[in-house]
Amino acid sequence: MTLWAASDQLPEDVGKSGPFGLLLLVLGLIVIGLLVRSMTQHLKRVPVSFDRVEGEQDVVVPDTPAELVDERGETPGDEVLDRLRRAPRAIDPPRGDDGRPGGS
Repeated sequence: MTLWAASDQLPEDVGKSGPFGLLLLVLGLIVIGLLVRSMTQHLKRVPVSFDRVEGEQDVVVPDTPAELVDERGETPGDEVLDRLRRAPRAIDPPRGDDGRPGGS
């Protein structure tokens, strides 16, 4: 008779995960709500149309890698780049009185 009464009792860990599971569920729902709110704010900033604006310059995309190095005429900054390529010492750090780099 005592064996039958002992088997009717529930284990000690039954029902103890309920409050912790509820806490995780509520926190998850709060996080999802904040993510949805943030995403709707970001979507409101997206323009309605991505059509070109009048006066905007077209971007030229080369078809082959050879077109990347082809001369297409003067572009801003070409003169400065050519000058730096011809005189790489212009990039050296200042020299000290004794002629050594970095010395004072």
